[in-house]
Amino acid sequence: MLTSDMKRIVNEQRLGFVGTVSADGSPNVSPKGTFVVIDDEHIAFADIRSPGTLKNLRANPSVEVNFVDPFVRKGYRFKGTASIAEPKSDIFVSCWPLFERYGALCDKINVIVMINVTRALPVITPAYDIGSTEDDLRRSWTSHFRKLQPNETFQE
Repeated sequence: MLTSDMKRIVNEQRLGFVGTVSADGSPNVSPKGTFVVIDDEHIAFADIRSPGTLKNLRANPSVEVNFVDPFVRKGYRFKGTASIAEPKSDIFVSCWPLFERYGALCDKINVIVMINVTRALPVITPAYDIGSTEDDLRRSWTSHFRKLQPNETFQE
């Protein structure tokens, strides 16, 4: 189900916005910056500081995650079912090496949340509908971020 481009976006962006359902039925969205691709049907994030998200997922494992490349304004939304892998479980142990890229944060991982992706759809800005290209948007948003951070060096 996950295409090579979907995997690329998850691996490059890493920051996914996770939507869950609270006990009162209201939506809850929380950013998670530790995403990895497990295989063609699963993505996962490390729980470091997510008590509300975990509480919601334990009660209702339905989840949606959105990833967007902010420079070209394209990405994907993934719907699925989450499962929580506790430390020392087979899933936790087998997934652990994928999280080593997060260095010192690994010491803070409480559980790994694996998402079985059942639906994946593109997220694309309406700017493409009026003729903008990826190059146009990359230039525009690079310029925008440079103005926000004038003392930073951004490479194109």
